[in-house]
Amino acid sequence: MAKWTPKHEAPEPLEGPVVPTIIGGTILWFVLFVVQLPFYGWYEDHGHTWWVWTCLAGAGLGLIGIWYVKKRDTAIKRDAARQAETDARAASDTPVDGATVEPAKPVESETP
Repeated sequence: MAKWTPKHEAPEPLEGPVVPTIIGGTILWFVLFVVQLPFYGWYEDHGHTWWVWTCLAGAGLGLIGIWYVKKRDTAIKRDAARQAETDARAASDTPVDGATVEPAKPVESETP
């Protein structure tokens, strides 16, 4: 017996303030790392030093994430600007390279 699954289209992906979100998460990981440093001895005594290093790893990976989402955001904006420029050119019926378009001339045959 097959499970009943509704058939519907997937929703559009959500685009929000990605860069500030990643920056906020990175700051949070780093703050957690700094807050735990004074208690490093306690963590070491109880075998939980990985908590401290997990926070540092989260901050480090967050820095990579910030770099990535900034590059992605720049690329998305650049593509949108390029698309808008292409649409504007198509709407004005001018060629992309700025050259004038002449109508095609019929080719005359040299055979009699």
